[in-house]
Amino acid sequence: MVVYFSATGNSRYCAQMLADRLGDSLTDAFHFIRDGIRPELTSISPWVFVAPTYSWQMPRLFQEFIRNGGFSGSREAYFVITCGGEAGAADKSLKAICEEKGMAYRGMWEVVMPDNYIIMFKAPKQEEARRMIQAARPVIEAGAEYIRKGESFPDKKKKWMDSLKSGMVNDGFYRFFIKAKGFRVTESCIGCGKCAQSCVLNNIHMEQGKPVWGNTCTQCMACVCGCPVGAIEYGNKTQGKERYQCPPYEG
Repeated sequence: MVVYFSATGNSRYCAQMLADRLGDSLTDAFHFIRDGIRPELTSISPWVFVAPTYSWQMPRLFQEFIRNGGFSGSREAYFVITCGGEAGAADKSLKAICEEKGMAYRGMWEVVMPDNYIIMFKAPKQEEARRMIQAARPVIEAGAEYIRKGESFPDKKKKWMDSLKSGMVNDGFYRFFIKAKGFRVTESCIGCGKCAQSCVLNNIHMEQGKPVWGNTCTQCMACVCGCPVGAIEYGNKTQGKERYQCPPYEG
């Protein structure tokens, strides 16, 4: 079974393509996480967990989803990570999760996709994003082939900075940068409520037709990039920047 979390569509695209190529079932973690439901899932095929990287780690909310969930049947676990460049030493925490869950860790596979974290970076223009997605397809195909053959993903060759990025830098990122207080809405807001519906932490509610943010946030960019009129900003850091959402997977 392919189980995924995705905010702006990169990991969803990857998960859908993997499920298609493997002839496997597909489960979205969104409503389990949003509604606080403990998943009780069973699979006879290996588990394939697909998620983005947040500061060189799998998002903590998805790590907790796996840690707290019931995953019976197969004891093999593959991890497929979408990223803007590389995933650092994210595999260390994934191995630890497998040890906790009594699963056999079968490796981490990196898939470079367009960057959506426009608080710090720029998202690519549509044409560049399409080229990046096309370039990612054979990488996804190759990952599916390892899973199909029952082979572990090859170990990633580590760089000296990887452990630092996935360790201290990730800790600092969550401590000092992951905040909800910077979000605001402009006058172009149409009050559609799509931002509230897309928030995996249920941190946005509507008041008088306008979104209001609470104190819980993972900065997944679903609200900013999913606004149909581009009315959501994060301070002045997102002003004038391209919004990004991955196009639908079409086979």
